[in-house]
Formats: sequence, structure tokens, C-alpha cells
Amino acid sequence: MRKAMSAGAAVASAVFLLSIFPSTGANAAQTLAQVQAQVNRLEEDATEAAEGAQEAKVKLAALTRSLAGIQAQAAIQGKTVDAISKTLGVIAVNQYKSGTLSQSLELLFSSDPALYLSSAGSLEAITRRKSTQLRKFQSAEQQLNATSLTVSDRLAQVKVLQTKLAERSAFAQRKLAQAELLLSKLKKEDRERLAKLAEDRENADQASSLVAAKAAAGVSGRSGIALKYALKQIGDRYVFGAAGLTTWDCSGLTMRAFQSAGVSLPHSSAAQSRMGKSIPFGQKKPGDLLFFGRPVSHVGIYLGGGRMVHAPRSGSRVKVAESNSLGRKPLVAVRRF
Repeated sequence: MRKAMSAGAAVASAVFLLSIFPSTGANAAQTLAQVQAQVNRLEEDATEAAEGAQEAKVKLAALTRSLAGIQAQAAIQGKTVDAISKTLGVIAVNQYKSGTLSQSLELLFSSDPALYLSSAGSLEAITRRKSTQLRKFQSAEQQLNATSLTVSDRLAQVKVLQTKLAERSAFAQRKLAQAELLLSKLKKEDRERLAKLAEDRENADQASSLVAAKAAAGVSGRSGIALKYALKQIGDRYVFGAAGLTTWDCSGLTMRAFQSAGVSLPHSSAAQSRMGKSIPFGQKKPGDLLFFGRPVSHVGIYLGGGRMVHAPRSGSRVKVAESNSLGRKPLVAVRRF
């Protein structure tokens, strides 16, 4: 049996709780049910925020790679500008050495017209070269200025994403802390009851999930490989930002599952929802990815028969569940890879 859930997510079902502990009394039972509902909502909010942090992290990584490329381009362009500038300096010196009198005056005072005409040709060549290099210098300088502006823009975007990542991560942690605080206000015996109930519920879900996993036996192709990989993780705990090998968040699980099938996906449900082929809801097949929430904040792999395998939320474990079990998070997209 896999390790049971943490005390921070100790409540799984108010209806089940009330049926198990009717002797608690109406007022006390109502209080426990209210606490459970609040804790579940806080954990869901935390999980949603964590997925928002993952999306920011994915975007930040892509932006950082782009920035590095642009900075390297700016460095090359800077060297080009410096090289052309030095060439112009050499041209200027040569032109100075060739003399400053006009060609007509030099011809008038020249004692050797043939020698002068040869020098004049060299001077004209230097002038043409200078003009060409000036045009190159101006073009290179414009390119460098444009690239520098792009670098500044990317740096500003990086700062915004870093701030969003920190904010979403902190928000998720605050929600979990609020859930823990609510639980800490319960009597010791109530906390123990809830912890035991939650552990029993997770164990029951794990047992039924292992039975349901047998339905994937006939699924082939890349989707089948990904689905079977995810099903092998049944019972593993949910952890923010985790992508295996023993703890997972929702998009970490789907990312690794499809990676095992040779499909590269980012570690973000929102980012994954923009990839693959869009499938009408009524045509989904086992192995398709199901996306939930507006904006997208959860993903699971369709098993068939209205069920999916997913890493639900903090305090829970990887399991097979009904694909319409996410309550306020509707199914918004189906993608096939």
C-alpha cells in the first residue's frame, strides 16, 4: 500500500463523514462538514494557483532561452559595428595621407600629371570604399539598436513572469496554510477521525482505480503507452510542481506519461491545452488529454467509460475518477497526440 495522505488534506467527503459519525450530534457534525468544505475549497484554490505558477515557469523558461539567443545576436552585431568603425578609421587615415587639395588644384600644380592621375584613382577608390563602409556601419548600427530594444523588452517580460511565478506560488502556500489552520482548530479526536476517514477513502479509491486500470489493456499506440504509464502511478501522492518519479501534480503526470511515448509536452496544463489536435467532446478516446477550468488549471488522461486517470489536488493521490467529478471546473478541451 502506498503512503497515506498528509494531515493537511484530511477531509474527503462530508456526506460520507456524516453517515459514519451520526452520534457526533447535529451541530458538531455540521461544523465538521463546514470545515471539510472550506478545506477542500482552499486545497482546490491552492492547486489551481500552483498550475498557474507552472504556466508562468514554462513561459519564463522559453522567454529566457529566447533572451539568451537575442543577447548572443546583439553581441555579434556589436562586434560587427566595432569592426566597421575601425575600418572607417583606417580609411580616414589613408584619405588624409592622400592629401586634402581638390583634384583640379592638384592637377594644376602637379609636376608629374601621370603620377597624379594614378594617385587620384587611388583616392577615388578610397572614397568609394568609405561610402560603402559608412552604409554598412549605419545598417549594422540600426540592427544593433533594434536588437538592444528587443533585449530590453524581453528583460521586462522576464521580470513580469518572475513576479507572477512568485505570487502564484505564495498564493498556493497561503491557501494550504489556511486549510491547516482550520484543521488545527478542531478537537484532537475530530482531526483523528477526519484523518482516518480520508486515509480510508484514499485507500478505497486506490483499490477501485487498480481494478479500473485493467480497461487500458486494449489501448494501443502512443496514447496507449501514455495511458498505461499514468495508470502505473496510481497511489502516488500529489505534490505541487512534482513530475515523478513518486510524486506528481496533474501536468507533471501527463508530461511524463506522454514523454514515455515519445511526445514532448511542457509542465503546464494550460500550455499542454494548446498542443496536439483538438477533438470534439463526444469523440474522445482512451489516451486523449482532458482539460478543465477557465482558465485551464487541470488535466487528466481519458480512460474511457466516462473516467480518467489524474493527480487531483494537494492531499490526494493519483487515481481513476469520473471525468465529470471536478465540480466547478468544467471540461473545456480534449486534445489528441
